[in-house]
Amino acid sequence: MKFKQFLAGVALATCTLSVSANTAFKEPSDAIEYRQAAFSMISVQISDMGAMLKGKIPFEAEQFKMRANNAAALSKMPWEAFYEGTDKGDTAALADVWSDNATFVKKANAFAANADKLALAAQSGDKAVIGKAFGAWAKGCKDCHKQFKD
Repeated sequence: MKFKQFLAGVALATCTLSVSANTAFKEPSDAIEYRQAAFSMISVQISDMGAMLKGKIPFEAEQFKMRANNAAALSKMPWEAFYEGTDKGDTAALADVWSDNATFVKKANAFAANADKLALAAQSGDKAVIGKAFGAWAKGCKDCHKQFKD
C-alpha cells in the first residue's frame, strides 16, 4: 500500500511540475531567452567534446567527463520554455515545434536520454565507447535542428 501511495505522490508531483513549469517565465520573451541560453551552453559542451574526439585538442578524460555531465544536465533544460505563446518574438523555432509537438517532444526526450548515456560513457574513459555515445547525442542535435529550427 505504501508503494502505491508513493507512486500516487510521484504522479501528482509530476503533474504539478508540468502545469506550473511555465510560471518561471513572466513573459514569453523570458522563456525564449532562457531556452536560447540553455542551447548556447549546450553548444559549448558539444564543441569542446567534439574537438577532443576529433583530435583538434588533446583528449582530457576529466574535462570530457565534466562536459558530458554538463551536457546531461543542460539537455533537459530548454524544453520547459517551449510553450504556447513562445513561438512569437526573437526565436528561430519553426512552427512545427507546436504543430508537430509530439515529434518535437519525442526528439527532446531522446536528446536528453542520449546525453545521460554520454555522461555514463564518459565515466569509462574508453574513447570508442564515448565516441559512439557522443555521436548519438550529436545526431539528436542535428535531427532536431533540421526539422524544428530556422
